[in-house]
Amino acid sequence: MSTCSTVSQDLDEPIAGTAATATTWLLLEQPGPWGAKALTQSHLDPALGRALEAAAQGTGVRVALIRRPGRHADCGTLAERRVYAAHTAPGNVWLHSATTRDPRQLLDLDFAALGKGDHRSFGSALQGQPHTGDPLALVCTNGKRDRCCALLGRPLAAELAASGVDGVWEVTHLGGHRFSPTLLVLPYGYAYGRAQAHAVKDVLHSVQEGRIVVAGCRGNSAWEQPGQAAELAVRSAVGEYAAEALSVVRTDGAAPRWEVTVAHVDGRHWRVVVAQGASVPPRPESCGSVLGSPARMDVVAVRERTVTTAVAG
Repeated sequence: MSTCSTVSQDLDEPIAGTAATATTWLLLEQPGPWGAKALTQSHLDPALGRALEAAAQGTGVRVALIRRPGRHADCGTLAERRVYAAHTAPGNVWLHSATTRDPRQLLDLDFAALGKGDHRSFGSALQGQPHTGDPLALVCTNGKRDRCCALLGRPLAAELAASGVDGVWEVTHLGGHRFSPTLLVLPYGYAYGRAQAHAVKDVLHSVQEGRIVVAGCRGNSAWEQPGQAAELAVRSAVGEYAAEALSVVRTDGAAPRWEVTVAHVDGRHWRVVVAQGASVPPRPESCGSVLGSPARMDVVAVRERTVTTAVAG
């Protein structure tokens, strides 16, 4: 059976620079079935879903629903739900968790502040605390958006959970169906595609040690897509895998060509030229869609900038 993911893999479509963008993720547990637009097409009150979408608009916060791996029959109202918030910008990475009996409490959050990395409203509105468990592995399984997410994502989530990996959740949407199975790892916010269970375990082990695995990585959600590709290219070029070592500090230009400045915490800088190309031959961006030429991020050059300082004579 040919699916959007098998076509993408057969064509060896590049994966870097394809992650969803969000400086902060807000995750609400919602078991049961999900529709294509899960915030308003699930057992969550659709009015609340619309209100959360509106509150997050333009703030850098992305709201998603999560559920435990397994069967998703209607089990009635959940008495207590898990809520997570994670900020992914290097230098201020955090992951907090809370529980709530009333998901309408999420409307008391300061979404603008959350998007900027201020977690105080998460503590005051939900009594949230820093997450002390293992990293979160969020596997996209929403088959109503694309069948590949169900066909490939749900078995991956189930395998990880059955093998004893803590922190595994199914999530409603991460974009890039053709890279299924896709997942997002928090707190650092790096997304992965074409994921296999053994590789995910390596990723999670590295995250526990504060390191990033570049293989199969789509990018850090804190950056726009040219920045995602540029940061990964610098990591590969210089062998830097510490999670918060690099930041995208400037992006000049516009599609189809950007110059991205990537900075290291030790003061080094790189200028990375990223060009937007069209994927050929045409392929479906998702199952059932017409053939198209999805944009791809091609790194053209990586150059370290030399900083000269004047010496007083």
